[in-house]
Amino acid sequence: MPLSRRATLTGLALAPALVGGLWLGLRPAYAPDAPVVLLDGNTRPGAALAGQVTLVNFWASTCAVCLAEMPQMVALFKAYRNQGFATVAVAMAYDPPASVIRYSESRQLPFDVVIDNTGSVARAWGGVDATPTSFLVNRHGEIVQHWVGAPDFGFLAKSIEKLLKQA
Repeated sequence: MPLSRRATLTGLALAPALVGGLWLGLRPAYAPDAPVVLLDGNTRPGAALAGQVTLVNFWASTCAVCLAEMPQMVALFKAYRNQGFATVAVAMAYDPPASVIRYSESRQLPFDVVIDNTGSVARAWGGVDATPTSFLVNRHGEIVQHWVGAPDFGFLAKSIEKLLKQA
């Protein structure tokens, strides 16, 4: 049965995942602090950025849906980055690093890109194994939305705007 397209998680250790308007499985309610390595070689504590609204997108350079949605991800990032919005694109462990680098550079992706060589980032986010998979995280580190497949970008933009207005 379809439920609300938005789920607000309130400090639970686990919370249901929202997938295309349906609840499926359990996911961590808070963004994990698993370290990530960016394309430039820098390491950071986690994919979600503390104090910012963050879209974390798991993708692969071999995923047609991922590549089709990437221009919309870039547009969202550019529209909201100066208001406290961040995007982190996490390439799956099976994606050849050279392909990720080539795609990221050729498209001049303006946001952080992570290569999840070992799969540890995907495991930390609840065992992500399908692409694209996206998580929207509020300023407090709570996962408030989750999609498997391409999100409705109009709905996503409205969600980002609402979260950016919250303290």
